[in-house]
Amino acid sequence: MGPLEGIKVIDLTSVVMGPYATQFLAEFGADVIKVEAPAGDLVRAIGPARHPGMGPMYLNSNRGKRSITLDLKTPEGRELILDLCRDADVLAYNVRPAAMARLGLSFEVLAGVNPRLIYAGLYGYGQSGPYAARPAYDDLIQGGATIPHLFRLSGGGEPRYVPSAVGDRVVGLAGLAGILAALVARGRTGRGQRVDIPMFETMVQFVLSDHLGGLTYDPPLDGGGYARQLAANRRPLKTADGYICALVYTDEHWRRFLTALGEEGKLSDPRFAGYAGRSVNIDHVYGWMMEVFLTRSSADWQALFEKIDVPVMQMHDFESILSDPHLTAVDFFARVEHPTEGVIRVMRNPVSLSDTPPDLPRPAPRQGEHSREVLREAGLSEARIEDLFAKQVVRGL
Repeated sequence: MGPLEGIKVIDLTSVVMGPYATQFLAEFGADVIKVEAPAGDLVRAIGPARHPGMGPMYLNSNRGKRSITLDLKTPEGRELILDLCRDADVLAYNVRPAAMARLGLSFEVLAGVNPRLIYAGLYGYGQSGPYAARPAYDDLIQGGATIPHLFRLSGGGEPRYVPSAVGDRVVGLAGLAGILAALVARGRTGRGQRVDIPMFETMVQFVLSDHLGGLTYDPPLDGGGYARQLAANRRPLKTADGYICALVYTDEHWRRFLTALGEEGKLSDPRFAGYAGRSVNIDHVYGWMMEVFLTRSSADWQALFEKIDVPVMQMHDFESILSDPHLTAVDFFARVEHPTEGVIRVMRNPVSLSDTPPDLPRPAPRQGEHSREVLREAGLSEARIEDLFAKQVVRGL
């Protein structure tokens, strides 16, 4: 019994941002019904797969859900969505709101069907600004939220994107927070509401919470940016035989670190002596560290940092992370038997609840795997279900 047991979610989202948010809902125990267009979720085709439509990105963002394939562009398909929403708690979508309105599935329409429904939209831009009608993708939002600019400032090279769908996943988590907040509010008021989670505004807040800097003030105190994060030499430290990640951060960290190296004299060097001095001279400080770390192996540095209790972490690659001793001890990576894909590796939900802990949910569904099951639960007769399949309004296994 997860914490969201009994919550029904109609999931119209696709690709990464929306499915990542609704997967958390499913892992917390909600009944998430993934509604896919006949062409299926685009992300099904990304990456290597044992069978078509069951790629790894799809498998890792759609656990715990049931799948129904439905043509929303038909009048009957739209009516089915309205039927599914009559007793639902949440409807989530990640197309532009104008597209939902064209489908006849606006907030006003759905609230008329079910006043308790949480109507959650994850999309590009807030609807009161000039970008409202623009399409949005992770790359575009990273650029608009200054992330490539950070790379240019910190490395002096060409701007680039983070090699991860960081915008999609951060906004997905913000969407999860908004949905859960709306469910709590409904518990007090009995009313559902519209929840809007725009990518652009969410990511600008995410990035500038670190980097607005002196621009926080009026008039500005500087041109923005957090110097330590933008330091050109803030990177994994090259050792005699590889790389390691270490953060000598507080004054006490520096005292223990420099003492262990026999470099106590630097404690009186204004470039090292206090946080303010290190911040102003961060490129010099990190440059010195890069030279020092070349003198010992990664294992030696890790042992030293653990001995003096200064933060350190192995720099993993995609394969070494799978055997990380901590993740092994907490059973983070689990092997499960997928009904069609065989043995697959899944990642457990990292959130722990003492009374209602999330468990490994059902594996990500095949497209339309639960179409008949969902329609039966909605009260449709077998004859009506067969008619919808014959008209290809509904598709499935």
